[in-house]
Amino acid sequence: MSDQNDKLSPDSNYVDMPAGDPSLPEGWLEVISMDMEAKGVARKPDGKVVFIDGALPTELVTANVHRKKNNWEAASLLEVKRESSQRVQPGCHHFGLHEGACGGCKMQHMHVSAQVAIKQRVLEDNLWHLGKVKPETMMRPIEGPTWGYRFRARLAVRYVIKKGKVLVGFHERKSRYIADMETCKVLPPHVDAMLLPMRELIASMDARETCPQIEVACGDHVTALVLRHLEPLSDADKQRLRDFGKQYDVQWWLQPKGPDTVHLMDAPTAQLSYSLPDFGITMPFKPTDFTQVNPHINRVLVSKALRLLDARKDERVIDWFCGLGNFTLPIATMAREVLGIEGSDALVQRSHENYAANNAQRVEGDKLAPTTFVGRNLFNMTPELLMADGNADKWLVDPPREGAFALSKALADIHQIRIGAKQTGVATEEQPDLLPPLPEGHENWQFPKRIVYVSCNPATLARDAGLLVHQAGYRCVAAGVVNMFPHTAHVESMAVFERAE
Repeated sequence: MSDQNDKLSPDSNYVDMPAGDPSLPEGWLEVISMDMEAKGVARKPDGKVVFIDGALPTELVTANVHRKKNNWEAASLLEVKRESSQRVQPGCHHFGLHEGACGGCKMQHMHVSAQVAIKQRVLEDNLWHLGKVKPETMMRPIEGPTWGYRFRARLAVRYVIKKGKVLVGFHERKSRYIADMETCKVLPPHVDAMLLPMRELIASMDARETCPQIEVACGDHVTALVLRHLEPLSDADKQRLRDFGKQYDVQWWLQPKGPDTVHLMDAPTAQLSYSLPDFGITMPFKPTDFTQVNPHINRVLVSKALRLLDARKDERVIDWFCGLGNFTLPIATMAREVLGIEGSDALVQRSHENYAANNAQRVEGDKLAPTTFVGRNLFNMTPELLMADGNADKWLVDPPREGAFALSKALADIHQIRIGAKQTGVATEEQPDLLPPLPEGHENWQFPKRIVYVSCNPATLARDAGLLVHQAGYRCVAAGVVNMFPHTAHVESMAVFERAE
């Protein structure tokens, strides 16, 4: 657990699975569970684990093995001998195991309630196998619309000379090629309706061979399309984009080089933004800023996280990895003082602007709590840096996929030094686990009473939960999944930690 970059082999969570049933006919496999990549997991009579694309738990199947390792094999579904009651007809004809199938979704063949149950099992398994943590309570899953939810998407674009047409969409399953998509039901209907017209648009352009990507970003009232182009656009091409924008009511942003070159092609007609109505907050953003893909779930997620955080008017709260202020600004409607810390200087600036704009619109007596935003590399956190941010009654932690290892480790180190579990001193090559003395005045620093941790990767959440529970003096009082990405194997989750007495 000490290595932030530890990775487990694909079979490591399945060591306790029973061996396959030797009474089954040769070649038949009974699917016991599903892994984080939405593959069915079975076991041969000799004990070897088999990961099967397209298979569902409880099914009897045959499979075509295409990769073999010492302890596991990877395979694709050939035939279902006994079908799961949770198998359904996929909602999109581009989904499947067939040649050219879209790789954007992996679970459309499974009933959505079963998808959620599988994701909750993944969360529980990771917490136990990786962190040896069992939450005191499993919270009810947060769910929302299962179609038309994806308000952000990065669509690949390619002019295929041999086919004489342009492709716009996601990549094929396990392929670098772009799927020949005519529709996408997880995109909002108005974006889905633009897929074929976008093909025609790019095909008509002078720069059709040098436009590799269109990024989609939808706000509550504005849809932005970011066109990546590898050569300057002609005036004729810009006019084609303008005509398309008027017809489909979208803003065009251009990206000639890296992300920092993204700019509006013309003066904006309206601002790209989303709202958090439970808190009276409106969040303007740029189309390349990080925002949650599913705004319906995001509203519920923020409200649920803040109910669990339960910030009071006499409390100071720190929001780690605060981004645009998605949690920070709502916390500022509840707490006495808020500190938002983020690794991106551009997002820190945007957070300042969003805070000022929202506060200016609020009446006296309903102003946001004093809030400070700071830029800092949170992957290099130390006990000294952590204490320098001062006492906070509660924390909200919302890291990227890498998790919050350094933050959790710093908290654990402080706890270990305080309880005298590890000798203090200067670490050496011979004694790498020695912890340096804490800075003068550390006795006045207090641990947060509660931590709400929002995660997009159950493996790194489990790793950090193990540190918080076993080395930092916390209890995991609750955890649960958030179905942010229906029909995909992506698992979003939330856990609550309270200081152990």
